[in-house]
Amino acid sequence: MTTQEEQTRSELRFPAGFSFGAATSAYQIEGAVAEDGRGTSIWDTFTRTPGRVLGGHHANVAIDHYHRYRDDIAIMADLGLTAYRFSVSWPRVQPDGAGAINQKGLDFYRRLCDELRGHGIDPWLTLYHWDLPQPLEDRGGWPNRDTAYRFADYAAAVHEALKDHVHTFSTVNEPWCAAFLGYASGEHAPGRREPANAVRAAHHLNLAHGLAVQAMNARRVGGCVNLYAVTPATSSEADLDAARRIDGLQNRFFLDALLTGRYPEDVLEDLGAGTAFTEPGFIRPGDMQTINAPIDVLLVNYYSRFTVSGAPGGRASAAAAPTDTASPWVGSQHVSFVSGGHPVTAMGWEIDESGLVEILTRVARDYPPIAMVVSENGSAFDDVLEDGRVHDADRLGYLEAHLRACRQAIEAGVPLEGYFAWSLMDNFEWAWGYGKRFGLVHVDFDTQQRVLKDSALGYAQIIRQNRRHEPTDS
Repeated sequence: MTTQEEQTRSELRFPAGFSFGAATSAYQIEGAVAEDGRGTSIWDTFTRTPGRVLGGHHANVAIDHYHRYRDDIAIMADLGLTAYRFSVSWPRVQPDGAGAINQKGLDFYRRLCDELRGHGIDPWLTLYHWDLPQPLEDRGGWPNRDTAYRFADYAAAVHEALKDHVHTFSTVNEPWCAAFLGYASGEHAPGRREPANAVRAAHHLNLAHGLAVQAMNARRVGGCVNLYAVTPATSSEADLDAARRIDGLQNRFFLDALLTGRYPEDVLEDLGAGTAFTEPGFIRPGDMQTINAPIDVLLVNYYSRFTVSGAPGGRASAAAAPTDTASPWVGSQHVSFVSGGHPVTAMGWEIDESGLVEILTRVARDYPPIAMVVSENGSAFDDVLEDGRVHDADRLGYLEAHLRACRQAIEAGVPLEGYFAWSLMDNFEWAWGYGKRFGLVHVDFDTQQRVLKDSALGYAQIIRQNRRHEPTDS
């Protein structure tokens, strides 16, 4: 390690007790889609539909974590992770999305949590990371209000089974994606292009969060949002309005609902006439109070900054799938996404760690006090495995820059309690199939061999240095 690298690591000191973790999701890693009573999810159906996923890829095996979880947890322990964020597969636990619970599914997550705790790693459980049971989609999916109540029942069952095994429960991962990529643009499962129903889905996902918080009454529970810093391309009135619109639908629509119990009036106006919010009785008495149910921690996923314009000519979507899709920006389809002049990842996402400081300090400034963690942050690059090594300097640089941003936010007074790198391992990257690698650990998708990338080794060094300086009990 060079002197400069040593200095970089030494700058990344965090308060005692700060969680250093990594994150995954069930559908992207588990495989075993037809084992031990697991039901069918909307992503199973989506991947079987020609043209939906690049290369016709599917996650029937993924990286076989269902069978290899003990080895994968041993890797986490070797890296020194203090926390691991994973999601539960709803169709593995409740195949029909309602009614009978599949005990074999719950038993898998019990074993997973016990193995984690046995290695001194805190389990952070996410209840929903986009794998809705297909029977619920057949009954209308998230645009159907009843789905929110079925989610609360599922949440209660998982909590009752695992409450003594889990450090923190969180509800819905990135509801913006589930609603607008799933039901407006169609680039995610279930692949519907129904803007009005995407708006319905957004409210019902928020409602599902609140109902689940109430149903679990967990010792420690959080909500999860994906936030972006949003910058107008110019100071023109059209670009300023574009930034307000995208910030509103991406950020404020969910933050305001979860943390203040109301939706921004300007966003409801942007969504326009004919959407659910103009229908009498769509928001029922008590809905907003339910969505605003008290939580202990806000999970913030951050990847990039948006630079937007109200003038035509840019991209219709900031992270479109590699297949034909519509715009996810309901009510603001005219907004385009333009280059902000930053380097980009293999996803075409601009790298701007200053945006992470911006959104964390904004939440701390503009909303009621709430503890936060960065629950996803990571980058895809075109990794090459050579002589048993992956020299992913770009990913390591990305990780270090965003950890420095976390420290800067803490110094500015943000109550930030942890950081989870996305992702622990290369995996099934949704509509991109296996074409994009986000992992700290390289996976050969044919042999399932795992290899630590340089970014994993660098992250491990940062964790070791921080734990070495933590006070110990006498």
